[in-house]
Amino acid sequence: MIHVLRERGDAHNLLAAESARALDGAGGLVLLSGATGTGRTAVLDAAAAHAEKRGLRVLRARCSPEDTGAPLSTAGRLLGHVPEYAGMPSADYHRRAARLWELLDTLAAQSPLLLAVDDIHLADRSSRRWLAEAARQLDRLPVLLVATERRQYDIDPQPSGFTHALSASFVRTHTLAPLTDMAAAQMVETLFPGSDPEWTADCVRAGAGLPLLLLALLDDLRGTPPLPLPETCAALYPGAYPAAVSWWLDSAGKATADVARAFAALEEVAAPDSAADQQVLLAEATGADPARVAGWLTAMTRLGLLRTDAAGQRHYAHPLLRDAVLTGWPTSRRQAVHLAAAEALLSRGGRVEAVARHLLRAPAVGRPWALRVLRDAVTVAIDASRADDAVRYLRRALDEPLSDGRRQRLLTELGSLEYLSADAGAAISRLAEALDLEGEPSDRVHTAIALGTALAGQGEVRTAMGMLRRTEAGLSGHPGLARTVQAASAMLSDHDQVQRQEAYRWLGESAARSPELVGTAGQALLVRYAATAGLISAQDAMAKLHALLAEPADPTGEPFLVGTAAAVAQWADELDEAERLVERGLALQSCSRLHPMRLALVNIRADITAARGDQAVLLADVADLRVARSGTGPDNTDAHVLMALVHADRTDEAQRLAAGFDLRRARDSWELNRFLYARGLLRAAVGDSAGALHDLLECGRRQLAREVISPVVTPWRSAIVECGPTTGRTREALRLAEEELRLARIWNTPRTVGRALRALGTVTGGRHGLELVGEAVRTLRAAPADTEMELIPALLAQGRQLIGVGERSRARDCLREAAERAERKGAFRLHAQACRALREGGGRLPASARTGSAALTGSERRIAELAADGRTNAEIAELLHLARRTVETHLTHAYRKLRIRRRAELTGALDPRT
Repeated sequence: MIHVLRERGDAHNLLAAESARALDGAGGLVLLSGATGTGRTAVLDAAAAHAEKRGLRVLRARCSPEDTGAPLSTAGRLLGHVPEYAGMPSADYHRRAARLWELLDTLAAQSPLLLAVDDIHLADRSSRRWLAEAARQLDRLPVLLVATERRQYDIDPQPSGFTHALSASFVRTHTLAPLTDMAAAQMVETLFPGSDPEWTADCVRAGAGLPLLLLALLDDLRGTPPLPLPETCAALYPGAYPAAVSWWLDSAGKATADVARAFAALEEVAAPDSAADQQVLLAEATGADPARVAGWLTAMTRLGLLRTDAAGQRHYAHPLLRDAVLTGWPTSRRQAVHLAAAEALLSRGGRVEAVARHLLRAPAVGRPWALRVLRDAVTVAIDASRADDAVRYLRRALDEPLSDGRRQRLLTELGSLEYLSADAGAAISRLAEALDLEGEPSDRVHTAIALGTALAGQGEVRTAMGMLRRTEAGLSGHPGLARTVQAASAMLSDHDQVQRQEAYRWLGESAARSPELVGTAGQALLVRYAATAGLISAQDAMAKLHALLAEPADPTGEPFLVGTAAAVAQWADELDEAERLVERGLALQSCSRLHPMRLALVNIRADITAARGDQAVLLADVADLRVARSGTGPDNTDAHVLMALVHADRTDEAQRLAAGFDLRRARDSWELNRFLYARGLLRAAVGDSAGALHDLLECGRRQLAREVISPVVTPWRSAIVECGPTTGRTREALRLAEEELRLARIWNTPRTVGRALRALGTVTGGRHGLELVGEAVRTLRAAPADTEMELIPALLAQGRQLIGVGERSRARDCLREAAERAERKGAFRLHAQACRALREGGGRLPASARTGSAALTGSERRIAELAADGRTNAEIAELLHLARRTVETHLTHAYRKLRIRRRAELTGALDPRT
């Protein structure tokens, strides 16, 4: 038992000295006080054993709550059987007390005595009185009285102690302190030799400095390997530890136990803003005296059961201790505490999420404030990009009493969040349930669009179309809403070739009869269709869209109008306008989270970044390559990341990303087609001409089947022309290049025309090919700076062709410019190709741009430092009063100069010592 008595040397020395005095004939009283679990009984037992060895006769009495019945029962048990009591009235204290003193005097005359009274605070009142009276006379007898007493700060104040009426000259008091962490660790190592230091420290925290708890825990762990300490008592066997914690709580009394358990329950929720708030919240949740609660928290911290973190918040020393405190506490009691805490926080103006987290663990409140708090908490969580928290708040909100209309709105929002959190099955069930409820027609339309988007995303396009048609049929009195459903059907039909053809055929026929039948959103979608079908120029398309945007918009249909205009503006190289339309569309309240246009707007924003050639921006926040989702195909982001990796000459990473998707299992969609195009470019870059040709032809076949003929989306024809050796396919390549140029001239933007001219010039060759490539360069030079990523390969093609016809001086100028532009854009693959061609043409390589942190401009460094501190691009733009595009451009240049690829590398790259 030596391990039980660590750090108790002072107590043993005191008791040994007092035992020696008793042997010499001078007795006394020693009081061992301390909190529950500090080992008072163990020290008393050790003192008794020591006294017996020294020749003292030991008389014992262990007190319990049952001792409060018969008078002098504890004293009687201590001194042995007293037969004379049989004839004495139980109320005659003085006669009984005199007889006990006579008996004690007789026993002391026979042999020195040690009277060991454990838990004297539980003895009956008359026994405590007699023992106190006896203590005043023990110095005349060879009798040492050693008593243990629980002295601990409780919520309900304790009665006066045993020695409160005794003079200090009659009593020697020793208070047993909790074990230090070092002593507790030694106890663990004694029972578990060679245990891991972290595991030992875990046990020490769970023992909280109390030998009672630590020994009980080690008893549960004995016989098992020192695995990580569990956080719940359910993993402990046979359960000595939770039993010891329960006994500790019972000894503290109901009020203290309730506060201790309430504190444990509240700790499961996020901590309050300050330690003072923590005290007040606990007091208000339990109805206890705030002053007593503050004292209890301080006392428990000094004991070691609670520990204080860096923010000054108190917590139980270990999660296992907290769980043990809660073990056996009824769920209804926990719920009541959380409800009281929520009400207390609300009345004190607490943060909305702090209130909501308590409501998550409380039963339905049935009052308006609860639903308001939960809805506000959803908004806060979504703004902080914590979708999982928002889902929990919405699920809890559904427990409150709700009208059908409000329940429909909540279910729609919840289903949308669950879908975006990759829980498609639950999402579709929620949305289907919402659609069955009676609500406002506009709410029903929002629900139907969300459900249709979810179904289409899971490949159930026909089911989605049927559901939307049924919804439209029920809107005969609401033509604006009916047009919105029609627009949603057209957008979602993009997931299926057959459905797309049927949807746009119906839309076109209806618009031909009367444009009002399809509204501005439907007319905008027809402009978009004409753009992809090669039936309209960019200038005419934008003119029509500007006219539609100027008309009054139906709120529910506005996202389709704005989003469609953004897509066409991006294809038309009106990138600034496209970006403004994207932001406008995302800000529309009617563009809910699970809405086809919201998803489209996010994709358009990525398309804009790619069109500007901002490779570093596309890859900046991709810390690791994306892991393919089981059973689903790649999306638009995957395609852009893949192409950006190719441009950055990171083909090994690109191949790993591409290999993560099994396209045989992917559902038909425009995103699959874009990924096929991107993978074709990758395969061409690594020299797999056959694989590249397969992917690009498959992309073209699928696009033609969808009536997407124009090269504005996936210029697969020009990519085939340039993907590698075309032996035996020159005529076919020439036909594809001519077709692309014809379609490009219909759309008539510098990007599409320049790209098509470059491809046709490449496959044509000779002087005529050189003329075509030269025209491509001139076309792209006259275009906005955003088309630079098309100018670079055009310059490269021109340089190569000039070398072929012997004009090496002009060729070197073209190739040097191509190399410099490519390095500036971070297009390292094109840069390498330009340098290689320059060497082959007999030219010198261009001097590399300055690199390293010293090469950064002041603006680039400031923005890079903010990004390294964890600020998002949007936050940096707001802080510095810049456009987000400007921030992205500066970061792109900073990445290039610092020779880094990821945002996470900024800190090290900016440090001049690295």
